[in-house]
Amino acid sequence: MDKRITFKEFLFILPILAIICVFSIWPILDSIKYTVFDYRLNDQQNSKMFLGSSFNTSSFNENAKYVAYYLKKDMESIQDNTQKQEFERIGAYVKEMLLTYESQDQNIKLSGSEAHEMEAFIKSVRVDVTNLYEANKDEQLSNRENIQMIIEDLEKCLISSNFIGLGSYGRVLQDLRFWSALKNTIVFTVISVSIEFTLGLALAMIMNKAMKGIGIIRTVSLIPWAIPTAVSALMWSYMYDGGSGVIAKLLSVIGLVSSPEHLLLTSTGAMVCAIIADVWKTTPYMALLLLGGLQTIDSGLYESSQIDGAGKIKTFLAITLPLLKPAILVAVLFRTLDAFRVYDLIAVLTGGGPGGSTETLSIYAYKIMFGQTNFGYGSVIVMMMFICVAAIAALFVKVLGADVMSKN
Repeated sequence: MDKRITFKEFLFILPILAIICVFSIWPILDSIKYTVFDYRLNDQQNSKMFLGSSFNTSSFNENAKYVAYYLKKDMESIQDNTQKQEFERIGAYVKEMLLTYESQDQNIKLSGSEAHEMEAFIKSVRVDVTNLYEANKDEQLSNRENIQMIIEDLEKCLISSNFIGLGSYGRVLQDLRFWSALKNTIVFTVISVSIEFTLGLALAMIMNKAMKGIGIIRTVSLIPWAIPTAVSALMWSYMYDGGSGVIAKLLSVIGLVSSPEHLLLTSTGAMVCAIIADVWKTTPYMALLLLGGLQTIDSGLYESSQIDGAGKIKTFLAITLPLLKPAILVAVLFRTLDAFRVYDLIAVLTGGGPGGSTETLSIYAYKIMFGQTNFGYGSVIVMMMFICVAAIAALFVKVLGADVMSKN
């Protein structure tokens, strides 16, 4: 029976729990907060997260003064006394509201009644000004267009709550581009990890042999993994280049592509190129993890198997694979999660093109968050990635059945 952790023992793990909360749990919770707001930096009214109505008094005061000023200037061009009185009435109405907030110069929270009052005021000003200038359309009023633009800015001073709850999650489920990016991510992950596992296992078994020069083989095989991903992607992009790339030229000569320029300009060709570059880069990492598992297997088991007359295939299936199961879980899980979150390789090699055929979830999230500065919807895509990653981890542990947390 496992004994319960004591208070003193808990104090020893308390620092690591605090680090996990600060660097893991808090960013996740913060991302969840972003998902429930329509938070966009390219929109003044959604550039912050508001639970209630907010009012930009500084902008309101400036624009309201311009409205009153333009009305006064255009009134001087009017001869009809009735119309002059109408100009004066609207100008006085604007100045009256201006007196309420002219002493403030920052964003303030408005109560429900105050927000409704401000909405009614702005709507009334727009309707009255539109009707007034329409009634005097034959007059030469120099600020006719200017005052309309100022009223549009006046409307933006009242910022409504951009809290949308789970609305963005419903939107992402109907986003065809999201599903396309998810499909591209799954295709890239499944194919690349499958090839890397097969080649990595073969490479690990070779490196596990006691032979002359094995140290050099292990060192050389790890060179691709040691190269930074961005540098590796840039190197492969040069080789894939339709004008001077050696691989593009070779594939064109042997007839796999009709022209060197088409290698990265077709959806299938671009995805295949990305997978090849990823396999070359990360197969040594897979091999390294599997090699660690192979070296924990007792060599005596192989000697007993040889004495019993078992062949190499039988030994591999009955001894190597079952005992390598925990290492396979770790290697495949790590690589699957890494491939599912791929960004730098695709960003440098294809940028998600052509036509979004290699756009993964990470690339899509980056374009939404930093290209369009839509951090609310971008965070939703990131949270969907988080859900997928958590599901992948649970599925691998369940299917492979390896207890990596076992004390034995």
